[in-house]
Amino acid sequence: MKTYNVPEIVMGVFWVGVKDWNRRLFDALIPLPQGTTYNAYLVKGKDKTALIDTVNPGFERELRGRIDQVLGPAGQSAGISGLDYVVMNHAEPDHAGSIPYVMQAAPKAILVTSEKGAKMAQTYYKVPEARIRKVKEGDRIELGGKTLEFIDAPWLHWPETMFTYIVEEKVLFSCDFFGAHTAFGFYEDDVPELMAFAKRYFGEIMMPFRNMGAKAVQKVKGKEIKVIAPSHGPIHKNPAKIVEAYSKWTAGQTERKAIVVYVSMWNSTDAMVKAMVETLLAEGVEVCLHNLSVADVGDIARDLVDSSAIVLGTPTVLAGMHPLAVYASYLVKALRPPTKYAAILSSFGWGGGAVKQASELLGPTGLEVVGVVEVNGPPSEQDFEKVAGLGKQLAGKIKAQSS
Repeated sequence: MKTYNVPEIVMGVFWVGVKDWNRRLFDALIPLPQGTTYNAYLVKGKDKTALIDTVNPGFERELRGRIDQVLGPAGQSAGISGLDYVVMNHAEPDHAGSIPYVMQAAPKAILVTSEKGAKMAQTYYKVPEARIRKVKEGDRIELGGKTLEFIDAPWLHWPETMFTYIVEEKVLFSCDFFGAHTAFGFYEDDVPELMAFAKRYFGEIMMPFRNMGAKAVQKVKGKEIKVIAPSHGPIHKNPAKIVEAYSKWTAGQTERKAIVVYVSMWNSTDAMVKAMVETLLAEGVEVCLHNLSVADVGDIARDLVDSSAIVLGTPTVLAGMHPLAVYASYLVKALRPPTKYAAILSSFGWGGGAVKQASELLGPTGLEVVGVVEVNGPPSEQDFEKVAGLGKQLAGKIKAQSS
């Protein structure tokens, strides 16, 4: 029998998830430079046993191996077939995709989920209604010395999501909330750069749902919590740091900071962008620069979390924006960052059009476009003066916002 590493987080609570070291892309969109984890947790009470979430499809046997290692392999004890409950905090396949396998292997198990989750479990995973128990805010299940309490957390980041809390041990299973995409470490202290990964993850997944996230943070602050066990990334045994960060991020607090995203074909836009960066730095504004031809989407999402302004640089291509700049504009629209101000730098050869399209795309975001500099061909000294003037104007807005 293969032996697995199965950490006991607190007495009677075991990590039985999977580290996906080799995954490099999530949702066909999000780069995973350090892979990710699909965290599942086994809770052993005196009388009953519950599995909190499952794992991504393809890792079912590894999940079963870890569960059997805790409960005992088939033939010696009940093993996975002894499970009483399977809690589905969130229906997305990376957490719930192994539910059909587990429910078949554990014939007496009841799936516990929210009312909306129940519908998704029937639709996506064909779980019979008779094997589903719907729970709402404050409902509890007794396992014998361990009490599971359920907390509504809708739209984090699907409508059916909920949290599970062990009353006695003060452990919060928060699913995607408070997570991070990295396969390294088990606990937050194992990963020195964890907050950067957590911020990146928040920008990618949770930023569009800041209002619902703020409500969830208040619920979390209302409970005594000793451990936060998310469904991606390390477990927080000192949860105050991540809770405080989420308090800030969900509130949309911004820094004296600008994110600059650009693409350049023949260096005209590149020259203007560099002039803008120098001006902002001279004005005391932090700058995060991303060349869209090589940029990591996750890094852009991370820097949007608390930037006061965005500078978009794009040449004109066939009477419109460069396709990479169009992509970046749609990304800003989709992620809904708290960014307040924008500036546009553009260049063209035989015909313009990029600025018009950029203004149309950014308009619905609510960003205040502070100014535009558009040049025909290489920028002149007069053009650089315009860029510097716009940079100072933008810096003034940023500093007033953060003061």
